[in-house]
Amino acid sequence: MSDSLGQLILTGVPGLRLDSETAKFFRRIQPGGFILFGRNIESASHLRGLIDDLRSLSEVEPIITIDQEGGRVSRLRLIGNEPPNAQQLRDKGDIDLIRRHGEITGRLLRLFGFNLDLCPVLDISFDDDADNSLRGRCYGKTVEQVVGNAGAFNEAMKGQGIASCGKHFPGYSAATSDAHYQLPKIDRTREELDRNELAVFRKFVDRVDTMMICHGWYPSLQAEKTPASLSRRVITDLLRNELAFDGLIMTDDLDMGAILTGYRLEDTIRLAVAAGNDLAMICHRIPEIETAHRILGTLPSDQIDRALASVERFKKKIVPPDEFSEAAFRKIDNEIWDLRVATLGEKRAKERSVEGAKHSPVELF
Repeated sequence: MSDSLGQLILTGVPGLRLDSETAKFFRRIQPGGFILFGRNIESASHLRGLIDDLRSLSEVEPIITIDQEGGRVSRLRLIGNEPPNAQQLRDKGDIDLIRRHGEITGRLLRLFGFNLDLCPVLDISFDDDADNSLRGRCYGKTVEQVVGNAGAFNEAMKGQGIASCGKHFPGYSAATSDAHYQLPKIDRTREELDRNELAVFRKFVDRVDTMMICHGWYPSLQAEKTPASLSRRVITDLLRNELAFDGLIMTDDLDMGAILTGYRLEDTIRLAVAAGNDLAMICHRIPEIETAHRILGTLPSDQIDRALASVERFKKKIVPPDEFSEAAFRKIDNEIWDLRVATLGEKRAKERSVEGAKHSPVELF
């Protein structure tokens, strides 16, 4: 079993290239997946080469994922055009443009060798200006609007062979602070959650391949101060049993302030798996995946077997990447520009959003 424990880790990658020590490290740990950020992206051909290298050192086909939502949460805007964000597409009111965005996103990610996109965001925007990291990222202000718009994007992207991830379960948009820095307390009654946030996720339990659990505390779901990402009541009792989701479940990044300020890594990994997560995401403290691997080896076998089976089921559906060419990338990148113009108009399309033009101190997901 120890040889397969790395399959329960989704890790970041340190930089632009795999030096010999990092390659040796990953080959020994055998992470189940890799998540890439701006720090890993130099050019189109370089990115495909890095992903090919990650795949080549993996004994089991790895999950290769990224946050490619649109707007400021579009890692690939570093080497190409920035797609419109969910709110811009929502405000345009043209469902065909949203489908086009999903289809283009799927083809773009397949070209580079990704097999999972960490979207769509399924949070409802109760306040478009709220300071909770979701600004510009929500597909709707109502259950119906999110379901329709996010559903169109999701279906189109999956049609191109890219798996999807519903986030941020069980609904993060009522947070009044940012989990990148601290644990938000989300004071929503169970009735409010059922009518709004959970009403959306119920519609997607059989439409997305994975779910990401957020670092928010919901007193109505668990009275003791606990992030949803470490809560068995949220993950196993609510998502698995009540909502009957049978796909892959992952934590949000365990390197975020909401977790780092309250838990040691040993406790985090133990609680995350016991709660029902299948993948533990460690994006930035990459050397710590060795510690996480060791801790996984001390956990009850039934928890490990359950999580390994879930990862294995997901991986059976992974679609191989397309053949890469610069010409194919340029073609898709031109389509992203056309989509941007169709959504924003040519004048606004030429101006990246103020937030998008700045490099944020944290990379949102």
